[in-house]
Amino acid sequence: MDQVRFGIVGFGAMGLEHAEIILRKVPEARLTAVATRNEKNLAALRGLPGGAAVRVFDTPQEMYQSGEIDAVLIASPHRAHVAQAKEAFAAGMHVLLEKPTGVFTREVREMNAAADASGKAFGAMFNQRTNPVYRKIKAIVDSGEMGEIRRTSMIVTDWFRAQSYFDSGTWRATWKGEGGGVLLNQAMHSLDLWQWIAGMPVKLRAFCGLGRWHDIEVEDDVTAYVEYGSGATGLFMACTGEAPGTNRFELSMDGGQLLLENDRLTIRRTEMPVSRFIREYPGGYGKPQITQEDITPTEDYAMHAGVTRAFARHILYGEPMIADGREGLNALELANAMLLSSAEERTLALPFDAETDARYEKLLEGRAAHSREKAR
Repeated sequence: MDQVRFGIVGFGAMGLEHAEIILRKVPEARLTAVATRNEKNLAALRGLPGGAAVRVFDTPQEMYQSGEIDAVLIASPHRAHVAQAKEAFAAGMHVLLEKPTGVFTREVREMNAAADASGKAFGAMFNQRTNPVYRKIKAIVDSGEMGEIRRTSMIVTDWFRAQSYFDSGTWRATWKGEGGGVLLNQAMHSLDLWQWIAGMPVKLRAFCGLGRWHDIEVEDDVTAYVEYGSGATGLFMACTGEAPGTNRFELSMDGGQLLLENDRLTIRRTEMPVSRFIREYPGGYGKPQITQEDITPTEDYAMHAGVTRAFARHILYGEPMIADGREGLNALELANAMLLSSAEERTLALPFDAETDARYEKLLEGRAAHSREKAR
């Protein structure tokens, strides 16, 4: 096999975009099938080079049984992700799943177990991990060259959305349809990058504004404080009602600071570790000498195509994926914890145990039961 044969489940705007990416930008993959009844997007598919040859099935089950595909890319609404992934694994498919990998932690743990049992490749569409700036930050942190993390701060308040965005679909911005707001939709990539680089915290306290800036029932404004097992602390902020907003990631480390803002990475290194300077400096008011380096990486930012290509090469040649699908649990757990902490007005321990899994699921389903109906 020199190409992985892909099918797509969930053929809305994102599914159509993935189809075009596979057809145009992923030589290791071939789009052979889609499962959809969306005639508008099928017409657009047929207009793409190679799109006319793609077989169309009414249901994913028919597509799996056809023998036409080796792997499926799932780009359906959030609530369908887990059931569709489990069904695909049971049918013997490799699975590449759009974010979030689910809407509550228990179901994602079960999906991860199904992936383990299947022996098939499982990837998550965390395309921002292909950003060369974040990859540079992770390489520095993982190398240990700047010592341990002392504090993290991620502020992503530039996700501005007008009310018309939330009104554009009946499932958008509802507990029943989407399962959350800014945390599960816009900021899921940021949560993934935060934990991918800094690790998972062990304590979390959050404050979530439900419909603070928009006429919606889910969260559109979030502030969270976390503590890590090392003693480091962190802050996460996200919002869809602020303009111009901020997109800033800062790591304060024993050996200096990493600061990413406006796509520019600034590295400030101290002459000696801060912990040592505190102990040894003879005066009371001095600070370590600082050297500064500004970096704007020029490497390719491969985005969705990079994730899909790495996933295909993993199947073909055993090369690493951009993000193993099981890792999607971490960002989702952070989102669930922020919503639960805010609702219960208390600090939570991470990772969730079975009882906390159940508390969040009860909270979510209780809210979903009262989701208001939106005009079609």
